[in-house]
Amino acid sequence: MRTKNNTTKLLANLLKARFPYLYFQTWEEDRALSVIRSVASNAELIKTTRNVITWRVTTGFQDQSGQKLGETKAPLKALEFIEQYDEPAIFILQDFHIYFGGQGKLPDYQVIRKLRDMLSNIKRSPNPKNIIFTSPYLILPDDLQKDITIVDFDLPTFEEIKNILDEMISVNKHSGRIVIDLSEEEKERLAKAALGLTLSEAENAFARAMVEDGRLDKNDVEVILEEKEQIIKKTGILEFISSDLDINSVGGLENLKRWLLKRNKSWLDSAAKFGLPAPKGVLITGVPGCGKSLISKSISSMWQLPLLRLDLGSIFSGIVGSSEENMRKAIKTAEAIAPSILWIDEIEKGFSGINNGGDSGTSSRIFGQFLTWMQEKTSPVFVIATANNISSLPPELMRKGRFDEIFFVDLPTKRERREILKVHLKKRLRNENVLGNFELNEEVIDLLADETEGFVGAEIEQLVIDALFEAFAEDRSIRLDDFLKAINNTVPLSITQSEQIRSIRDWANVRAVTATPKEDIKDYTKSLSPVGTSSDGDDIKFNRGGRTIDF
Repeated sequence: MRTKNNTTKLLANLLKARFPYLYFQTWEEDRALSVIRSVASNAELIKTTRNVITWRVTTGFQDQSGQKLGETKAPLKALEFIEQYDEPAIFILQDFHIYFGGQGKLPDYQVIRKLRDMLSNIKRSPNPKNIIFTSPYLILPDDLQKDITIVDFDLPTFEEIKNILDEMISVNKHSGRIVIDLSEEEKERLAKAALGLTLSEAENAFARAMVEDGRLDKNDVEVILEEKEQIIKKTGILEFISSDLDINSVGGLENLKRWLLKRNKSWLDSAAKFGLPAPKGVLITGVPGCGKSLISKSISSMWQLPLLRLDLGSIFSGIVGSSEENMRKAIKTAEAIAPSILWIDEIEKGFSGINNGGDSGTSSRIFGQFLTWMQEKTSPVFVIATANNISSLPPELMRKGRFDEIFFVDLPTKRERREILKVHLKKRLRNENVLGNFELNEEVIDLLADETEGFVGAEIEQLVIDALFEAFAEDRSIRLDDFLKAINNTVPLSITQSEQIRSIRDWANVRAVTATPKEDIKDYTKSLSPVGTSSDGDDIKFNRGGRTIDF
């Protein structure tokens, strides 16, 4: 991301070089005007200081004091005024894009012709003159594309947002009406959370956080994320996922959990000073229903970052060229509110058919666009991709440099099944009337864990629900028999999709890291296919997909 100083220096160089037409695409008119005016008045930057004169269709030209300069509301009159002006000046034309066409409107060809006629006059003027167009939208007529220079005017930097936060803290702390309870690291986290907002939006978010409970503390990150949710809703491509799941809501997968916990706070300045880059992301593959989506949602709460879900189906559109634009828009939005988490569920469904050529190469272009961004991105956007059928994904996606790691999630071990059972039983058996005489102890959990050999996490959750329905239908408290009946009535995926699971394991055996820690793998018994026997012929060995690397 370009820093404020770099933007100022670039603008100064363009003005000194007498670039005639510059274009700022921004929603922050006041901030853009402030930057332009600071450069225009700085003789060290541009040598010749210049008057800054603004134009709007509602007022015509006004000087910096707000004084009206003639009858110049009409665009041609405004351009004639610029031609005749004989002092060093920067003319800022606000929302002049309405004469450039776009959004189904025809351009004003007289205005465009006049701008082309003025080029030599502006370049050769004895006193330097520049025209800067400011607009929320980038609309350029073909006739002017070679003459207008686009200046990237990024959203506020971390330093700018931190300054706003410090000012608000200083003012409200001395007033005594607001309690400020923030360490320096928590201030940094709060300011980082506001990245992607305009200064006005960030100020509103901080103000809202203060007035809701009369204090400003680390918990107000959630308020900032709610403000960011508004940005996501307006794109129509990304979905903002609100999740109250924490990492303890996920049973098992301790290897993956430890990997994620170690990378918490990795987007903060303290990590950068330590020499650490922000992590790129993870690809999680494995057996359906084993918690891939669940852990994706829990990362948002653990890291206190916004979670954005990208539906690849919404990227592809029937209009030629719009699919590529949708992908650019999704990436730009994710980067604008960074640090953030971008979740792509079942990624194989979006990218599995890129080589069949059935869509005139659109899928291949989208895929290439995504790969390039994954490889070169510098914004702290953590990508979580989940896949059930990993073998259908293009090999380029799995190359090092795209994702930090590929994790394989297998059928849960007994130890993991115990954890999953505890999560769902404690979540649902909270009413005394439901429990009755049923005692939820370690022996019961151990028995149920044994009986659910080969069950995935989703099936374990469902059997708890089925058991509760059994008791509810008979208007009584829960019994152990209800759980055992639900287990006996379930045919698990490990049986119905045994061939697919074996195929996934074969792929992951040498290509992925197991999400289950090494010490848990011994818990596998009949849920895994035997691949041989020990030298004495007694102990059966079982194939465990994934390298057993501990984090």
